Amino acid sequence: MTDTALESLYAYPGGRTWVTANFVSSVDGAVSVDGRSEGLGSAADKQIFLLGRELADVVMVGAGTVLIEGYRGARRERPLPIAVVTARGTLTADLPLFTDTSVPPIVITCAAARLPSLPADVIVAGDSEVDLKVAVAELAARGLHRINLEGGPRLFGSMISEGLVDALNLTVSPLLAVGDSSRIAHGPVIVPVDLELASVLRADDVLLLRYQRRNSS
Repeated sequence: MTDTALESLYAYPGGRTWVTANFVSSVDGAVSVDGRSEGLGSAADKQIFLLGRELADVVMVGAGTVLIEGYRGARRERPLPIAVVTARGTLTADLPLFTDTSVPPIVITCAAARLPSLPADVIVAGDSEVDLKVAVAELAARGLHRINLEGGPRLFGSMISEGLVDALNLTVSPLLAVGDSSRIAHGPVIVPVDLELASVLRADDVLLLRYQRRNSS
């Protein structure tokens, strides 16, 4: 498939704010190997990961994932801010996210968090916990309507429970990881969200699946 066709397949719909989650998992559902998603990666998965960033206005990610995966500023031709969600104030100004970037990050937090001074656009969304609906609305108010959700599992689960996830790009890595890794979404018990399969691509033994929330438009 050509790059143009791939971009068309994974494009965001116009007209409203849209959240697409991007995850990779093993065949048995592990979201990481030795604590990091890198162990599940492949050339095809990396291509979709980078495409997700190219098509988005903003990357949304939990602070835990930023710390574990060593996030830096996203690099591409046009600015791509990274919006980090934290309710615990675990971010510090010396992290590569703040020191190795061309675009100031966005930090989405709550009033109860005791954040140090950070070189970021800080959004206070909620009192004791982050109100994710407010967070998404604040991103949209900044003109950031195409939201690429990169993890982690707890943030993804919370976004699902709030009805904020429109689509999921899921790469299935041909591995049986076993171990104690969590699943791609973790959070409160909810009524299952009905999805429809939008596309399936195969790269050798890797499956690239795109799901969309049914009746989402």
